[in-house]
Amino acid sequence: MEEISKKNNKKVRLSKLENYLLYFFIYAFLGWFFETLYAIYTHGHFVKRGFLFGPICPIYGYGALILLIFLRGYQKSSIKLFFISAIVFSALEYVVSFAMEGAFMAHWWDYTDSFFNLNGRISIAYSFVWGIAAILFINHLHPFIKRNLNKRIIKNIPVAIQSLIIKITFFIYSIDTVLSWIAHAPGK
Repeated sequence: MEEISKKNNKKVRLSKLENYLLYFFIYAFLGWFFETLYAIYTHGHFVKRGFLFGPICPIYGYGALILLIFLRGYQKSSIKLFFISAIVFSALEYVVSFAMEGAFMAHWWDYTDSFFNLNGRISIAYSFVWGIAAILFINHLHPFIKRNLNKRIIKNIPVAIQSLIIKITFFIYSIDTVLSWIAHAPGK
């Protein structure tokens, strides 16, 4: 994600924050996409997934950032990565579920019928999924996306344009978040 300036051969690249925002949006979109496919498979038709109006589920973007920033160091130990991720993401899922229910008086997921669940907010099966997903993400998905993003897309777009796209996307995401909060507010 860099570009060489012709004037002084100095490398120009996205800031660390812009890089993280880029990955946040990619993985939030992929999370929404795969949740939507899963919903189509299980319900037989399109079901709107997530809290926002737009095609992203931020919890997946935040999860990816947690993995990239805090848990990447466990890449060489799949067992540690599995257990730490299962615990961290189950805790995150529990807190987000509790917070969204408190703020909006609604459930976005319910594991009540799942084996070994805690208040329907988390279940052992999904904790297992989060651990496996973390291993697959850190060892396979992210390296694949990063490599292909850099080789096929990023190198062909000037850094200033990349930065502008990220800023516009963040602006749209911010507006979507505010409008979604208003739309889902209790009493609407």
